[in-house]
Amino acid sequence: MSSDPVDGRPGDRSDGTSRPARPVRPDRRGRFPLSVRRNAVDWERQRPTWREARPAVIADALKRAQTRPSGNWYVVGATRDVRDDRPLGRTIAGQEVVVWRGATGELVAGPGVCPHLGAPLRDSPVSCGTLVCHWHGLGLRGTAFAGWEPLPVHDDGLLVWVRLDDVGGEPPLAAPVVPVRPAPAGAVSAVYVGVGTCEPEDVVANRLDPWHGAWFHPYSFVDLTVVSPVTAKRRDEGGGNREPGASDGAGPGDEDGFTVDVSFKVAGRLVVPVRAVFTAPEPRTVLMRITRGEGAGSVVETHATPLGTDEHGRPRTAVVEAVVAASDRPGFAVARRMTPLLRPLMRAAAGRLWRDDLAYAERRWLLRSTGRFPG
Repeated sequence: MSSDPVDGRPGDRSDGTSRPARPVRPDRRGRFPLSVRRNAVDWERQRPTWREARPAVIADALKRAQTRPSGNWYVVGATRDVRDDRPLGRTIAGQEVVVWRGATGELVAGPGVCPHLGAPLRDSPVSCGTLVCHWHGLGLRGTAFAGWEPLPVHDDGLLVWVRLDDVGGEPPLAAPVVPVRPAPAGAVSAVYVGVGTCEPEDVVANRLDPWHGAWFHPYSFVDLTVVSPVTAKRRDEGGGNREPGASDGAGPGDEDGFTVDVSFKVAGRLVVPVRAVFTAPEPRTVLMRITRGEGAGSVVETHATPLGTDEHGRPRTAVVEAVVAASDRPGFAVARRMTPLLRPLMRAAAGRLWRDDLAYAERRWLLRSTGRFPG
């Protein structure tokens, strides 16, 4: 047994780590995905990561993410939440926005304030593709009317985005920066939405700190090691199935991120070891892509949408997290058939993690706003 020279924490190795379940290497089709974690150590005896999680490294990664273009696009919510009979409403940076389906099923977006007397359109029904104000019956069909102007809207198949040029202030892009995902036909997906008292940068900073995973979320992650930053020349990881026409080249931010070896806890000492890469393709998005191990190509997209301020003037931010799981294992076809049952479980798992991570982001904002944030 040995002790860390500063922290005094004993461990099973000279550096205080437990022995991992196995090295992360390319998976073989048909191989049982679970591994047994050998010589596991207790939470307080795992290797400290505070030396590696340097505030300057996280801050620099955040600054670089903030310089990437978003084209003024903001995530509103899940495509599945836009129904035929009612709009999906959200306040983005203090502006009320509604999205609904037109007569032929196309998405329509625009301000969420009725141009007549200011009724909240998010509470109004949709009839045959027309949004009908529930105060006086004014109908909006997605074209300009009485000062009401539609907004650019984009459906990427999983999430709905709107473009707010007055809010973003950037040169507009024709479409948002959407990360490459596994093909929908071979994947299981779910979208979680949570809200916290913080700004988008606090959410992004949380996701650009992979070192906290095994310490802050011991119920989900163990044996976490940040292997290296990602560089364009060293990107040798597979990207999973791609949509037709998608590029195999580096996307925005792919050359700048973190490569992580980690094991997902299943039960007891049963774990699933993987390698994941964290990148920030635009200022309000962090992508985690599994590149080796079970589910290679699966992604978790975390999008931070500013909502505005609460009654106390504090910023509110929505976390919209899309989980897209894929596997070439033959048994995964059974999971796809169980998608309606799996989605609530996937959302619940994301919600448990974000219960903690929003506390992290909220604490970061509180310290920043009062001038007490370290560094």
